[in-house]
This record gives sequence, structure tokens and C-alpha cells, in this order.
Amino acid sequence: MDIKKQLEKAKAHIIIEIIEYVPNAVVSRTIIKKTTGNITATSMATGEELSEKTTPFDTYIQIIDGNAEVKIDDKSILLKLGQGIIIPAHAKHSFTANEQFKMITTVIKSGYEE
Repeated sequence: MDIKKQLEKAKAHIIIEIIEYVPNAVVSRTIIKKTTGNITATSMATGEELSEKTTPFDTYIQIIDGNAEVKIDDKSILLKLGQGIIIPAHAKHSFTANEQFKMITTVIKSGYEE
């Protein structure tokens, strides 16, 4: 597949096929990137982790293949295929791939009042 900055508009795609698994790696592909937010597909190989971080916006995660362990403010949650969760703005969060998985991440940066 030709890797571009974003997916081609007005063209159908199979979401689970837009990103591949790479051994010992975390791979991300931008679906849409705008100043008001973005959507990203990520694959994580078994044993990989995304270290703890915080973001200033709510983040929606949906699992599109496998199962993922997400930790939000020290609470561990197992997300199964098809499940999603909202990670609250400013919450500490991390991901662990006890098995390989793919997820879609959606961040909307508008509508916030501090």
C-alpha cells in the first residue's frame, strides 16, 4: 500500500488493513490530521508498550484487532476487539500489548474551555 500522509479521500478502505504488524514495533498511520483533531491507526506487536503520557484533550480509543491493556490513572483495563474507551483529558495513560493489537485513536481538539 502506498503510504501517504493521510488516507485518500472519497475512497473506500478496510480499516484493519491500513496498517500492518511489524515484529518488535509500534507502527502508526495517520488517517486524518487537522488542527482541530486527528484520527490515527496504530498496531502494536506482542510485548510492546506505549509509555505513560498525558494529553490536554479527551482521546477515544477503539480496538479493531486483538486485545489491548490500557492503564488510565493507574487503573488497568482490558479492551477487547470492538470495544472502545474515552481517555479523559490530562489523565495519565499507557498501553501494553500482551498480544498484538490494532487500535484507532481519535482526538478532537475543539470545544474545550479551561
